[in-house]
Amino acid sequence: MRTDRSAPSEDPGPIDGHVWTMRTVRYILPAVVILAGLVVMVLGSETDLEGGGGIVSAGLAIFFINWLFRIGASGDREREAEDAARDYFDRHGRWPD
Repeated sequence: MRTDRSAPSEDPGPIDGHVWTMRTVRYILPAVVILAGLVVMVLGSETDLEGGGGIVSAGLAIFFINWLFRIGASGDREREAEDAARDYFDRHGRWPD
């Protein structure tokens, strides 16, 4: 039985200095890439439509990879919270609130 875990209701969240960086990578970077692809499509010739579509697809891929990573990380947090709750139950005989 490990006792080094925090209570299940505690969520430390990201470090304050990294919030801006995380939001930039999650939302601003994909938006800039998608916007660049749209600009290429609008201002380019007919052959640039395919290149612009590829750039837009890359921006969407960046967004969805970030989304999938957040889904996986939330599953890890849920498992850790469940383990901490089970440890609490083993120590106190009741499920934490």
